Amino acid sequence: MDRLAAMRTFVEIVDRGSLTAAAVALDRSQPTVVRALASLEEHLGATLLRRTTRRMSLTGEGRDYLERCRRILADVEDAERAVSQDEEEPRGDLRVTAPVQFGKRYIAPLVTRFLDRHPRVRVDLILVDRLVDLVDEGIDLALRIGPLADSTLVASRVGHVRRVVCASPGRLAESGCPDHPSELSQLPCIRQESLAPGTVWRFREAGRVTAVPVQGRFATNQIAAAVAACIDGAGFGKFLSYQVQPYVDDGRLRLVLEDFEPEPWPISLVYPSGRILPTRLRALVKQMQQSLRGHADLAQVP
Repeated sequence: MDRLAAMRTFVEIVDRGSLTAAAVALDRSQPTVVRALASLEEHLGATLLRRTTRRMSLTGEGRDYLERCRRILADVEDAERAVSQDEEEPRGDLRVTAPVQFGKRYIAPLVTRFLDRHPRVRVDLILVDRLVDLVDEGIDLALRIGPLADSTLVASRVGHVRRVVCASPGRLAESGCPDHPSELSQLPCIRQESLAPGTVWRFREAGRVTAVPVQGRFATNQIAAAVAACIDGAGFGKFLSYQVQPYVDDGRLRLVLEDFEPEPWPISLVYPSGRILPTRLRALVKQMQQSLRGHADLAQVP
């Protein structure tokens, strides 16, 4: 048994989330991948993966062995790269995910430029406003907004977004501009589930978080619909800054209560843990880091 090949197979199975996906990534048949895993487990005398018809999960021994495999394979890759004359040209497929509006505005143009520079790479960009499981859905790289839960994933912070309240000039002329968040309880507000649960908006005052219950006759689970309603004067809206920045710039919306904004949320690139990253993924992560960290809209605010 080629132990390095078996280790690579095991790591690919975990990272890809299935035997079939690993077989495709390794350009091998599924029975070959199954035999490689079985031979490795027999050699170790331990079960690395629990497998059912619906999903796989690592055993305790599997988790420990996975991290050791990553370190060993990374050392091998580093050694090979050190004696290579040229860095490998990125090639192959990548699956990337991001929130819908953020992805349209920032990520899609960035990916297009990346593909222009690397003609041997293909990228599937999945834009969805939900938390994607990287392993289960075969995702190589995710952009996430907000606090991150503890996990075995690697996170690289690339910026921040503000959480802002805004209204149309017409709404402000009719309702007046609030001086304090508590005034929103008596004003029409656009309710949405995707930013915060229920009908409570949170603000920061004197270093403390304050919660303000809001109400309004219009509610939606879609950001675009909430922004459109806000522009049309249906009420005050609470959004992430990038979602409304174009309309603030052109005067269709105005920011209010800026002195009471809660802490900005981090923007992070997230990918599987371990030191082994394909050249194509390393190149894309590097380009995204440079582009997003240098973007004025995403700079950290006080």
